[in-house]
Amino acid sequence: MVKKIHKTEKEWKEILTPEQFRVMRQYGTEAPFTCSWRKDEDGIYHCAACDLVLFRHKDMFDSGTGWPSYFEPIAPDHVEYFEDTSGGMVRKEVRCARCGSHLGHVFGDGPPPTGKRYCINSIALKFVPETNEGPDDGE
Repeated sequence: MVKKIHKTEKEWKEILTPEQFRVMRQYGTEAPFTCSWRKDEDGIYHCAACDLVLFRHKDMFDSGTGWPSYFEPIAPDHVEYFEDTSGGMVRKEVRCARCGSHLGHVFGDGPPPTGKRYCINSIALKFVPETNEGPDDGE
């Protein structure tokens, strides 16, 4: 189980850039096709707010949507799900299980083996090239 962290919105504003704060703490969405990551480099994607490991590069695929897409998180308990009825539709919101930051949404139109498409705001993630270090398990 991931240990939760709690900060005030003022504390989050001191940690995050204004755009990260808008997306991650105010449930915004970044513009599509703005991700600048190298898509051919192995590594792990961490929460930009609290550094919890969230997704592996090897689980990423090109969904054509303009946002990074993954077919599963690195560990099931590293993300949480909430119903999102904003924008006149019902979607499943994905948040970081440690800090509660908004990451994006998950849809049921992804590739095998899960059939899921985790459509995640790149600004909510921090890419760390793969090393021999183990992932942060959330403790």
